[in-house]
Amino acid sequence: MNNLNDTTGWNIRPGPREDGENNKWNYALLVPMLCLAAFRWIWTRESQKQIREAEAGCDGELKAASSQLDAKYREAVTECCQEAARMELELERERQRVKGYRQALHSQGQQVLEERKQLQQEREALEEEKREIDRRGPAGVLLRDALEGQRDWQLQAATVLREFEAGLVERQSALCSAFLPRRRRLVMERNLLLRAAEEPLARELNMDRDLMDIFINDRHCADLLNTDRRQNGSLMWVYLRVWQLQVTLQTHKRAHKSLQGVEPDPNHTM
Repeated sequence: MNNLNDTTGWNIRPGPREDGENNKWNYALLVPMLCLAAFRWIWTRESQKQIREAEAGCDGELKAASSQLDAKYREAVTECCQEAARMELELERERQRVKGYRQALHSQGQQVLEERKQLQQEREALEEEKREIDRRGPAGVLLRDALEGQRDWQLQAATVLREFEAGLVERQSALCSAFLPRRRRLVMERNLLLRAAEEPLARELNMDRDLMDIFINDRHCADLLNTDRRQNGSLMWVYLRVWQLQVTLQTHKRAHKSLQGVEPDPNHTM
């Protein structure tokens, strides 16, 4: 190696090349190469360190993004499941509602058929009664005329009964409703009792007593999905039919009372 104390013999000194000078130049080239190698090693190590840090950062960001996407995915799946369950519930409600409507329509159809049958029977009964009156001769004619004279009273009585029927249907609907307050139903019942006390026909038929029996004992309610309010109630329909029969009976009594003291005219033609 070079003698550092002998500067005149350094290998960087120009001069004639002798046999040992090639080794000096080789040593001179070795130093920068070692420096370059050291620099390259340091630079490579720093680069690898930066690469590892970058990879770690990328991995962290990737994991965070993956975790965030996974959370969003789970949230979306949960929302979809909840929405599907809600839609299924709504669909089931609509199905039940449609089923209720169908049942109500079927019930109304049956009720219309029954009412039509009842009207047909009443019509046939009236026709039979008319034929019976005609067979009785002049006395039958007088009875028919007397019944015709009571037609206005009978129509007024039927109107009064329809008004009470509407009030009872509304009262029973309030009783069966889970949303209407009890106070409203009590107001309806009080109004019906006041009307029964003021109406002459109601007093004649003792309807106030029957109404109290209905208010105390008639608790019948139709199905929750029922939309026909006339399906509610049981005892009140019995009393309404009884009142109708009483009106018919009173009509005949009034007609017979009007015939008292009237002799049949044999020359009266039908």
